[in-house]
Amino acid sequence: MIDKICDKLMKRIRAKMPEVDDERAEVIKYGLELIIGELPKMFLLFIIAGLLGIFKYALISFVIILPYKLVSGGVHLKTHIGCILGTSLLYCGNVIISKCIILPDFKSQLIFSIIVLTFAIIMISLYAPADTENVPILRKKERAKKKVVSYIIAIAMIIISFFIKDKVISNMFIVGLLLQSVMISKLTYSIFKVKFGYLEYIKTQKNAT
Repeated sequence: MIDKICDKLMKRIRAKMPEVDDERAEVIKYGLELIIGELPKMFLLFIIAGLLGIFKYALISFVIILPYKLVSGGVHLKTHIGCILGTSLLYCGNVIISKCIILPDFKSQLIFSIIVLTFAIIMISLYAPADTENVPILRKKERAKKKVVSYIIAIAMIIISFFIKDKVISNMFIVGLLLQSVMISKLTYSIFKVKFGYLEYIKTQKNAT
């Protein structure tokens, strides 16, 4: 159903924008599939969040993490159930962990933030944008742009956390950065048996030569 909707939308897009080549069309189609496919997951996510009594914080968590997720990428689980669980764990998990963390003073928050930001920068430098075999991000300019924006958003998330008076929301910026950075790591890809699209493409090119 989702594929049919995306195919129809892509036909309209290419009809109005004939300059869009096949490679770019695949990327756009993948984005449409993510957006349309995410809607039911978001619906279930917020139902779960409501049952847990954290609906407001889960919504804020979604808004906090999404920009970083869009540019840094991350693992995509192969089943709808897996995706729903993964999405719920990311956004609701951020809230639950952030509620449990107690940072008594500015120094503690600073140390925690530096550790998380350092980890995020390392993960971004190594893996962002973390793509998949289905839709690898092959254009160097696009990869470079997403990597730079990932750095900017990661730093911004840490800076913003220091200006938020609500301690839970403040923690959510830091923990959200940490969790999403884990999602782009090689370890996470290995655990879920998913391959990086760009790295697989590089391997294929090397083998071909």
